[in-house]
Amino acid sequence: MITIGFHTDAFNGAYWSFDKCLEWAQQNRVHHIECGLIDGVSWIHGLGYQPHVALYEDPVLLRRKMDRYGVRFSQVDAAYPLSGEDGPTRGVPYVLKSIAWAAQIGCPCVDTTDGLHAPEGLDLKEAMELMRRSYRQIVRVAEAHEVIVNIEPHGFFTTNPDAMAEMLNFVHSPFLRMNMDTGNTFIAGRDPVAFLEQFLDRVSHVHIKDVSQSLADALRGGSTGIALSHCAIGEGVNAGPIVECLKRLRDSQWSGNLSIECDGTVIADSLSWLRRTLDELGMPHD
Repeated sequence: MITIGFHTDAFNGAYWSFDKCLEWAQQNRVHHIECGLIDGVSWIHGLGYQPHVALYEDPVLLRRKMDRYGVRFSQVDAAYPLSGEDGPTRGVPYVLKSIAWAAQIGCPCVDTTDGLHAPEGLDLKEAMELMRRSYRQIVRVAEAHEVIVNIEPHGFFTTNPDAMAEMLNFVHSPFLRMNMDTGNTFIAGRDPVAFLEQFLDRVSHVHIKDVSQSLADALRGGSTGIALSHCAIGEGVNAGPIVECLKRLRDSQWSGNLSIECDGTVIADSLSWLRRTLDELGMPHD
């Protein structure tokens, strides 16, 4: 079964709270949600102007609240870049705490990634070895909690298919997998369909993200990732590849969550397009 969800960063610009995102999900019959995790305190989050969740929030109590809305997590986002010199000191502890928190709330996946640019102060081989050691620590904890750790193509290494292949083989474990992102692979100058095909058997979660013509003209091939798109899914230059990716998922009998990543001003249109497209492709969904 395919499930549909969205990342709450859609409402960063609107300064929504996480609770307001739950209300939107309930009103629009969306039963899965993805958000960023905050390790510490932030005044803007504390005042209710940020749609993410802090690790100090009790996961069992939050799960009960989410149950009242009929919403659960498909994934939580702990994507502090692991490729830089501070990856082991800042990124790894953050991911480890996120795994334990995810297990408590019943979330199946934690998202991770690398930095947008080549790391300063390290050559590429050193950075790769740094990430290898980090992921070995991370996966050991993930296996203990039975939580999948996803690597998302979002940065200098991860949008390179050769580097992604190496990273997915850092540890031979069913708990190290990939979060496919249609928008980041496209903006990095890759073919999202070919990228998905290469790693299809390792994909456990998918970000559905279109790219406007103006954004593609400005950034494609010169950037490795974008937070979200301001055009509705289906209205950008990445719509065709997204449909082809959905076909590949259908033909492989893949099951998992399709998480919409776009600005909140166009998320309703994006949701309608995705539901309609899945129906046209004969893909049952929630």
